[in-house]
Amino acid sequence: MNKKLLLSMQKRNQARLTELRSKLEKDEVRAEDLDGVKTEVQELADEAQAIADALANLDGGSEEDDTEKNDEEENRSGDENEDTTKETNRDKEGGDGGEAPGDGEKRLRIPEEQLDGIMKKIGSSLSTRGHKSTKSKEKELRSAFANFVVGKITEAEARSLGVEVGNGSVTIPEVIASEIITYAQEENLLRKYGSRHKTKGDVKYPVLVKKADANVMKTERGAGNEIPETDIEFDEILLDPAEFDALATVTKKLLKMSGAPIEQIVIEELKKAYVRKETSYMFKGDDVGNENPGALAKKAVAYYESTPIDITAAGYSQKLYSQLVKLKGQPVTEVLKKSMWIVNRAALTILEDMTDTTGRPLLHQAADGVGYKLLGHKIDFTDAADGTDPAKPVFYFGDFKAFHIQDVIGAMELQKLVEKFSGTNKVGFQIYNILDGQLVYSPFEPAVYRYEVGAAAPTGG
Repeated sequence: MNKKLLLSMQKRNQARLTELRSKLEKDEVRAEDLDGVKTEVQELADEAQAIADALANLDGGSEEDDTEKNDEEENRSGDENEDTTKETNRDKEGGDGGEAPGDGEKRLRIPEEQLDGIMKKIGSSLSTRGHKSTKSKEKELRSAFANFVVGKITEAEARSLGVEVGNGSVTIPEVIASEIITYAQEENLLRKYGSRHKTKGDVKYPVLVKKADANVMKTERGAGNEIPETDIEFDEILLDPAEFDALATVTKKLLKMSGAPIEQIVIEELKKAYVRKETSYMFKGDDVGNENPGALAKKAVAYYESTPIDITAAGYSQKLYSQLVKLKGQPVTEVLKKSMWIVNRAALTILEDMTDTTGRPLLHQAADGVGYKLLGHKIDFTDAADGTDPAKPVFYFGDFKAFHIQDVIGAMELQKLVEKFSGTNKVGFQIYNILDGQLVYSPFEPAVYRYEVGAAAPTGG
């Protein structure tokens, strides 16, 4: 849709809203017709927002800004005169019920609170500031949050711009929280390939796992041949959100440099600090006092070499290839069909230099040209998959959808720490969130296997 048509639609939309406002001000709308007017006003308000969004998408919002400048004075003057007009009309009518001018029949008056509500809706819809594009609203909210964080605006100003502030902390707006999570999905592969559950509270979220056997019978069942009970292995894992906090510090000198994009620098550092903490919790889960028994490294089933391998010795390639084939054969068929590889960088380096038994490179380019495949399954890599020694190759293989993550909506907060780091002329920014992430699978169908080259199976009872 071109801009000329959108602007024409916007003009018609505003004209109809103005007409409805005028009728209400002049008491030309019957009480029994108010529901229909309410519905129409809501539809016109939704249309106004859709038009604003479409205009912003056409030209990045610059044209919208120009339209705002041209229209705001007219809308504002209309809004300012609204109360005066209403009072004048009421005075003419006697102020306490009765007939409208020119109306020869008695009728119900519209309740004042209902009239005020619909007039406010029309006023906000007519105001260009009331229907900024979603893109513009998000930009404004993001800017307000960033400016408050670095001290450029007051708490009161931040609240007026839609930022939730209180008790020494600020709730991170959804637009920025979503950006942090999106960044986390790229850096934290368990977010990228796992299952995410969004909840509105820090309640325990159940994940159920079970396996049952069905029955088959060719003949019809008689009175003494009832369906036998099947054995069911049933387990329930509760995702129990834990408190997360990650800290990023910025020097006061940097905060006072007006030429640098401080707001963006702070948000970028917060993203990195938070994602490092979250990734460690999900992959390793070994923070003292905040251990995660469902972390990938702890919950994945360990696979040990049937033949010891020394990757520094000659001829290791074919031996390792054989172990990888055996590792691939570990999951049951249902899991195997959905499986992929996640490896550390040491494993990727070795794989890039390996060939199969025919001399072909072990890594094959994926059909879509993005990434590689190993033994027919997609492969991705991350440093988070490292074991205690980053130089040792680590391979994870399985269905990573079995890794469940619970995100609590609106839980992400930020606190500015000034005094704590004053001795080093820095300001701390502590990000807080509530979430949980665990690998969940039935004991009959392990979802993910872990193989660290050279690791020996534990001995003894």
